[in-house]
Amino acid sequence: MPASNAVSVAPVRERMLSATGFILAVLALLLLAWQWYDSRGSVDALRQELAKKLSDADALNKGSRAIADQAREASTDLQVKLGVLESRVAESQSQQIALEALYQELSRNRDEQALAEIEQSLLIANQQLQLAGNVKAALIALQNADFRLQRMDRPQLTALRKAINRDIERLKALPYVDTVGISVRLDSVIGSVDALPLAMEMRPPLASGSDAPREADSNVWQRFMREAWAEVKQLVRVQNMNQPEVPLLAPPQAFFLRENLKLRLIGARLALLSRDQTSYKADLQAARDWLTKYYDTREKSIGNALSTLRNLHDSDISIEMPDISATVDALRNTRLGRERPVR
Repeated sequence: MPASNAVSVAPVRERMLSATGFILAVLALLLLAWQWYDSRGSVDALRQELAKKLSDADALNKGSRAIADQAREASTDLQVKLGVLESRVAESQSQQIALEALYQELSRNRDEQALAEIEQSLLIANQQLQLAGNVKAALIALQNADFRLQRMDRPQLTALRKAINRDIERLKALPYVDTVGISVRLDSVIGSVDALPLAMEMRPPLASGSDAPREADSNVWQRFMREAWAEVKQLVRVQNMNQPEVPLLAPPQAFFLRENLKLRLIGARLALLSRDQTSYKADLQAARDWLTKYYDTREKSIGNALSTLRNLHDSDISIEMPDISATVDALRNTRLGRERPVR
């Protein structure tokens, strides 16, 4: 029994081992099949994902290529526009240079014109100063010239401004002569010449008739005789003259006397304007002599005229006028110095 049992157990065990191995093999095959199926699904999913990513990458590449093309076109446009801008900048710079040159030319011309106007005004002022002694006009011209030079604000004009200021101080230091006031007073005397009474036109005062009989106490014949006697007395007049040698002048001579007196006073006014003190005093003295000789000095108007002429005769109108020709020459040299580089 034991030997037969051992023999029968051994095939059973072999069959069980074979079945177990078969089952294990089947299970291994199933596991391999499942793993193959699972890996195949993963590969498919991976392949699909990879295809999708490749598609997205291709689309992104196409978009990038389109963007690059647009960027290239934009860069080309920008380069074209930059070239246009550079050309315009160069053109604007050339225009700016031309404008600056034009401005400098205009500024130079404006300065030259201003200097020419200042020179002309100073020439006229110097002529007025030397010929007519018009200190006020010369002073105004110098002050205006200094003001215009100050507005020009050029360092090279400093020396010229110093010369002008020296002339201004010299003119301000001169004694003042009221030429206008003296001329007005002379015109007043000239205007009153025709109304001044001559010495030969003096009349004695009428005698008072207090001792004559009143008309109420006299009859017609007495009144007639009295009036006739009064008319006869008017034919001959006896008068005590303080100036016995009163010249008698015919009407034409009286007219020419007044006209010559006016001419003397006008000559004194012209001498005043030309600062000719000798002629000025001579004409005033002659006018005073004629007033004293030919006019009634007892009249108030004659006394006023003589007093006015006396005061005017005592006025000193002779002033040594300074010469501003040096300033005019300095201005002319400054103009020539500015014009020389332009030529």
